[in-house]
Amino acid sequence: MINKKQFKNLLSGRSPKIAIILGSGLSEIANAIENPLIIDYHHIEGFPKSTVKGHKSRMVIGNFSNKEVLCMQGRFHLYEGHHPGVIADVIRSLRYVGIEELIITNAAGSLNPDIHPGEIMMIKDHINFSGQNSLIAFSDQEEFQRFVDMSNAYDKDLRAELRDIASEMGVLLHEGVYLMVLGPNFDTAAEVKAFRIMGADAVGMSTVPEVLAAVDCGIKVLAFSSITNFGTGMQEHPLTHDETLSVSSQASKNLTRLIQAYLAKD
Repeated sequence: MINKKQFKNLLSGRSPKIAIILGSGLSEIANAIENPLIIDYHHIEGFPKSTVKGHKSRMVIGNFSNKEVLCMQGRFHLYEGHHPGVIADVIRSLRYVGIEELIITNAAGSLNPDIHPGEIMMIKDHINFSGQNSLIAFSDQEEFQRFVDMSNAYDKDLRAELRDIASEMGVLLHEGVYLMVLGPNFDTAAEVKAFRIMGADAVGMSTVPEVLAAVDCGIKVLAFSSITNFGTGMQEHPLTHDETLSVSSQASKNLTRLIQAYLAKD
């Protein structure tokens, strides 16, 4: 388990209310943070480590659009071998230090021909196809709910704000359903066809465990997919992780602008 008291002490008196989790190829968003305090994950007792290329395994705390934020450069995936409860423990540690709102980003493949690589999709709902759940009792489950209502997991009021901001800025912002698979392999063409029939607009290997734990903790959630490719069978060339990182970095510029504008609002 994470030593939450030690984690809080490492913040050196800083008290961010908003946390941002950065997905593959999106870590450069943290470069816009001013007066940064950098904490490597391994300095926090019990904190897991990120092992995926494109994730720096550290957090940056500082000012972003006049708001104090905690930005995680590196998240944890079930395909790395983490118990789902480990991800819940991370989110609960964020709540312990005062986080009230969580902005999650990820890299995802499009299942919708109208949502193209290089574009952004705001998540309005999800399908958990991973076969795992971060709310399965791991350590301190007795402090939280067991049967969690997910009717407003991706906060509708926050999403309305983002739609207005994107419209004002002239940034194309799609909205759709995210489907999580366990990974780490990319999906087959048959799976992509099935996911589209199920009503999913994008597919990825993260985000849902964090969202489940955040809702359980009473943390409001906004989540965005940086679309890196079309699903297998929807494009001609094979999928690679390097492509994911490259295209994500293109979309990160608009996503950074959106988040900055959102945080700048009172």
